[in-house]
Amino acid sequence: QVQLVESGGGLVQAGGSLRLSCVASGRTFSNLAMGWIRQAPGKEREFVAAISASSLRSYYADSVKGRFTISRDNAMNTVYLQMNSLKPEDTAVYYCAAAQASSALYVPSHTDFGFWGQGTQVTVSS
Repeated sequence: QVQLVESGGGLVQAGGSLRLSCVASGRTFSNLAMGWIRQAPGKEREFVAAISASSLRSYYADSVKGRFTISRDNAMNTVYLQMNSLKPEDTAVYYCAAAQASSALYVPSHTDFGFWGQGTQVTVSS
């Protein structure tokens, strides 16, 4: 099992920034590919970003490309999501997710994540 604990959410004005953090435990973090998925009220979960175990590959949803950056610190068992130029449509619960990596370059798709955190609320006011 993998336990994931997110932090860093909150209320921010449009154009502002937030950094989300997610600490993982239960498995060797450097063997996990990590990602962030969000869910807005009344909408389905939406893939945001993912990063390989080695940090060498990352992918982003078109809606956040150029504004969000995913990164990880394997020594700290932590994955981050730096969110800049936030928009009201970024308002959602953000979930950290993990998948057992089949290789150092593996980046999971939305449906590949097997472990999820409880989520952290991000609210962007206009």
